[in-house]
Amino acid sequence: MSKNSFLFTSESVTEGHPDKVCDQIADAILDSIIEHDPRNARVACEVAVTTGLAVVIGEITTTCSVDIPSVVRDTIRDIGYVDSRFGFDSDNCGIVVSIKEQSPDIAQGVNKSLECRITSVSEDAVDDERQPSLSSVPEDAELGAGDQGMVFGYATNETPELMPMPISLANKLALRLTEVRKSGDISYLGPDGKTQVTVEYVNDAPARVDTVIVSSQHTADVALDTIERDIRAKVIDVVIPPSMMDDNTKVLVNPTGRFVIGGPKGDAGMSGRKIIVDTYGGMARHGGGSFSGKDPTKVDRSAAYAARYIAKNVVAAGLADKCEIQVSYAIGVAQPLAICVNTFGTAHIPEATISEIIMRRFALTPGWIINTFRLRRPIYRQVAAYGHFGRADLDLPWERTDSAGVLQSDANALKLR
Repeated sequence: MSKNSFLFTSESVTEGHPDKVCDQIADAILDSIIEHDPRNARVACEVAVTTGLAVVIGEITTTCSVDIPSVVRDTIRDIGYVDSRFGFDSDNCGIVVSIKEQSPDIAQGVNKSLECRITSVSEDAVDDERQPSLSSVPEDAELGAGDQGMVFGYATNETPELMPMPISLANKLALRLTEVRKSGDISYLGPDGKTQVTVEYVNDAPARVDTVIVSSQHTADVALDTIERDIRAKVIDVVIPPSMMDDNTKVLVNPTGRFVIGGPKGDAGMSGRKIIVDTYGGMARHGGGSFSGKDPTKVDRSAAYAARYIAKNVVAAGLADKCEIQVSYAIGVAQPLAICVNTFGTAHIPEATISEIIMRRFALTPGWIINTFRLRRPIYRQVAAYGHFGRADLDLPWERTDSAGVLQSDANALKLR
C-alpha cells in the first residue's frame, strides 16, 4: 500500500445471530404496541436469549393489550428457528416476561417539555405524587426528550446510498446470505451468520476490496468445500462488484472449518449489542444508545434517524462529500442543546454556512422529528437487521433526499448575501 492508502473493516450479522434475534423481538413488540396505540405508547424493551429461553424485560406504558409471548414466538419462527436442528425452537422455547410501566418522573418530562412547563408556571402547582394520565398526553409539539445524550448522523458519497462502502457491503452480504437460505437456493444453511469486509482506500476513496469473510451456520452433513463453493458463487460474487475484487483479494468462508452449533444455543444474545452494525460500521462516531425496542420519544433512536437524514441531504445537495452531524439533548427538554457539523475537510461551501442552514431548516425537537418522519407507525422490525441506514430495499423516510434541493437553494442564497 502507498502512504496515501489505508484499510478499513466493517462487519455485519444475519437476522439469526443471537443479538439480532433479540433486536428483532424487541422491535416486533414495539411494532405490535405502536400499531394499536400510536399516540400514548411508551416502550423501552430489552430482550435476552439463550438455549431454549427468551427473556423480555423493560418499561412499557400503553392503553392496549399485546400478547408478548406470541409476538416472541412469531418473530423467532419467521427468522427460521423452527425445529431442534439448530438448537432453538420457536414453539418449544421458554419465555419469561417482566415488564413494568415507565417511571412517572421520566414521563412528566417527556409528556410536557421543560419549555412548555416554564410557560405554564403560573398554573396551579402539580402534586409530585400524581401519576401522569395517558388520556392527557399532549400533542407531539410539547414532547420533551426521553433522555439526555448525543446522537450522530453520517453520510458519504462513496456509495449510491451515501454509506461507507465497508458496512454497505457487509450488510448486503448478510442480507444475501439470508435470502439464499430462505429461498432454498442454499438449503443447508442455518439462520446464524456473520460477514466482514475490509476495503482499501486510496486518497480517501474506496479502491478495492482487500478481504471478505462470510461465516454461516449449516447442517452437519455438508462438506466445507461445498459451503465455500456455494457461498462464493451465490453470495459473494453476487454482492461484491467485480471491479472491486482482484487477484490479491482474500476470501474466507467459515474459516473455523465448522459452524453447526450457532444461534442462541451457541452464544447468548442481548438486544442493543450490535450498535455499530446498525449504523455506520465504525466509520462514524456513535452516541452509545441502541435503537431497537425504543419508541420514537427516545431521541437516541429518533434523533439518530433525523441526523442521518440531514447528513445525507447535505451530501446529496453537493455541499460536502462527507458529513457527520452530532446533536445533543437533555431529558425533558425539547430543543437540542447543541448541533455540531463536521465535513472532514470536504465541504464545498464554508462549514459554518452548512451549520447555519441546518439550524434554520431543521427544528430537531422530538415532536418535529416524530411528525416529520411519521415515526408513530409499526416500521421498526424491518430495520432490526441489516442496518437502519442505507437500506435501498426499504422506503424509509430518513433515507430520502427530498431536502437536497432546498439546501442547495439556501446555500446559493447565502452566497449572494
